[in-house]
Parts: sequence; C-alpha cells; structure tokens
Amino acid sequence: MPTFIVIGYGDRNGYDKTTPSVKDMAHKHDTYLRDSGAVMGVVGTPIQVRNHDAAQVVTTEGPFQQSELPVAGFTVLEAATIDEAVRLASKTPCAVAQGVVEVWPLQLTA
Repeated sequence: MPTFIVIGYGDRNGYDKTTPSVKDMAHKHDTYLRDSGAVMGVVGTPIQVRNHDAAQVVTTEGPFQQSELPVAGFTVLEAATIDEAVRLASKTPCAVAQGVVEVWPLQLTA
C-alpha cells in the first residue's frame, strides 16, 4: 500500500479559536489513525545538517523552510490512493483548527 507523509502546520491561536467539539472530533481521528498504524508526532526544534562534498558537517538550529504557520507535526500513513490520504488528513487537528496540512506521496527506496 502507498505511504504518505502528512505535514501539519498550525499555531495555538488558530487552535484556540476552534470549537471544542471540532477539536475533540479531530483528536479522536488522530487516535483512529494511530490505532490504524500511522506514525504520528509533534515536532521539536529542527537541526539543519550540511556536509557539502563530504568535507565538513555543519549544523544550524532552526527550520530551513519558512511558512506562514509553524510546522506542528508529522504523520506517516498508508492509504490506497492520494485521495484517501487527503480524506484522512483533512480530519486532523491542523486541518480543522485553522491550520493546513500537506500530503506528500513517499516513494520508498530499497
């Protein structure tokens, strides 16, 4: 079955504006996804890693990519199609609580 990476973007302000019943529904959906085998987590502070020409490892704290909303978490899930993955991602807290999610098809390599 195809694998997808779901990246959730959102902030506390948008989350707090969302109706409690909608947030409860989204958290129950997250539980469903985890119980179905999805790997899910909240982000910490990233570390950028560079090793150009394999000459020297250089690290920098903080995200490389910039967006209007901060990255809030990641999910790795399996779904039969991209449409199914989008449907599953559309019910997560970031999607319903004034944030956004991206669904990335992942091509596994051997």
